[in-house]
Amino acid sequence: MLKGFFNVPAPVNEPVNSYAPGTKERALLEAAIQEARATEADIPMYIGNKEVRTDKKVKLCPPHDHQHTLGYYHEGGKEQVREAIDAALAAKGDWEHLQWEQRAAIFLKAAELASTKYRYKLNAATMLGQSKNAYQAEIDAACEFTDFLRFNVAYMSEIYSQQPPANSKGIWNRVEQRPLEGFVFALTPFNFTAIAGNLPACVAMMGNVVVWKPSNTQIYSANVLMQVFKDAGLPDGVINLVYVSGPDAGDVIFKHPDFAGIHFTGSTGVFQNIWKTIGENIHQYKTYPRIVGETGGKDFIVAHPSADLAVLNMALVRGAFEYQGQKCSAASRAYIPASLWADLKVRMEQDLQSFKIGGTEDFSNFINAVIDEKAFDKITSYIDRAKDSSDAEVIIGGDYDKSKGYFIHPTVILAKTPDYETLSEELFGPVLTIYVYEDVDWVETLKLVDRTSIYALTGAVIAQDRYAIEEATQALRNAAGNFYINDKCTGAVVGQQPFGGARGSGTNDKAGSMINLLRWVSPRTIKETFHPDTDYRYPFLG
Repeated sequence: MLKGFFNVPAPVNEPVNSYAPGTKERALLEAAIQEARATEADIPMYIGNKEVRTDKKVKLCPPHDHQHTLGYYHEGGKEQVREAIDAALAAKGDWEHLQWEQRAAIFLKAAELASTKYRYKLNAATMLGQSKNAYQAEIDAACEFTDFLRFNVAYMSEIYSQQPPANSKGIWNRVEQRPLEGFVFALTPFNFTAIAGNLPACVAMMGNVVVWKPSNTQIYSANVLMQVFKDAGLPDGVINLVYVSGPDAGDVIFKHPDFAGIHFTGSTGVFQNIWKTIGENIHQYKTYPRIVGETGGKDFIVAHPSADLAVLNMALVRGAFEYQGQKCSAASRAYIPASLWADLKVRMEQDLQSFKIGGTEDFSNFINAVIDEKAFDKITSYIDRAKDSSDAEVIIGGDYDKSKGYFIHPTVILAKTPDYETLSEELFGPVLTIYVYEDVDWVETLKLVDRTSIYALTGAVIAQDRYAIEEATQALRNAAGNFYINDKCTGAVVGQQPFGGARGSGTNDKAGSMINLLRWVSPRTIKETFHPDTDYRYPFLG
């Protein structure tokens, strides 16, 4: 067994390729897309050392081209969930006793594979399966996933190195960070391949074993992530990937005595129900489960009259409409001073009219499809109600069509009342709601921003006036876990802006930071005394 204090490689954020015309990276990505479209994938579940196939195959299609078949995944049920738990627990002993530097090496190798050998396959799968354009797929599937792995290894080594003071004479105090006692359930979303990979990986990195259920609409790229883990040398059973319904997974997992925690990204309603279920079953568990979740958002941009119009317009256009508004952090509501509104509206109209909309295979398309028909129908229902409402007006966009793909044109709604539904309810689509306030009402508008939504994920202030920036920073300190000054409210970078929010947006355990990894260990304090007392009598008794 190796002995030593090991330094891990210093993490550096993965450089982002531009995929500009004529670059070799563009040609490699186009080739990967063509290969993926030409192949019908057969996607198994991964349980222990087995690839599990069932008699129920479910078709996967690009959201922007739902007549094309990417492949089929094998859907499981409660039986596969039980098998995954058993496989995880069987692997637990060897995995948690493996030296930490060996675990680190596996995930550092996974980072290398994701950024090299699998880079274009991961990006192509994300583009086709989740309808992300080339740049959005690159910053997600290739770069952010790689960053999570590299930075988390560094955070892991820091956690292990944190020890109590060693200045007590005759005593040695130390702390070991144990994995949780049981298995962890990773429940991951469709919108970021990086999040889908990080939620099980960071838990496993700390010596835990995992049952992983991805969103059905992310299975196509989840399969590639699993290939990366296996190629990196992750032992069988450490991460078990199953495709089952939420009720089937929950009915087995949340009643199991060895359930030790959940790592979740998804909707607020689902997370609240999970929390309630765990509470109702708390007496069945060996330990109190760790509950970590990043949920919904109704992310805001508030502009001061001193705002730079070009900066404000960019923050709104990119912040609201990149990846069709399906980022947890996407700008969904904006508060604009009356003095800037007329000029801002002209700029926004010009930019939105220049957007090209279509499939991800055409790199000139800025806007692609929303994830599925359910999302399409929900988002367009809000647009239709706004068209018919006396309290709102659709001023830009509002068109949609699902005949070939689930396309919704970027839409701007002007709300005439501060409590209109699209100012407070999460839509998760390419819809931005504007509320115009009188310049003199700046301070009251900050209070309005703070109280309008149950969420507190991301937000931004656009201003040149430093006093106004200070006012907004203080007034909105609880309204966003990630707060931006003179920038859009999206684009958190691992190692630079740890991500997470509070209130209805989750437990704020900050993915991509040491804070998150600390949730997946259970510290044990060890005190060793070299000169123990041998008489119960204290001096004061004399």
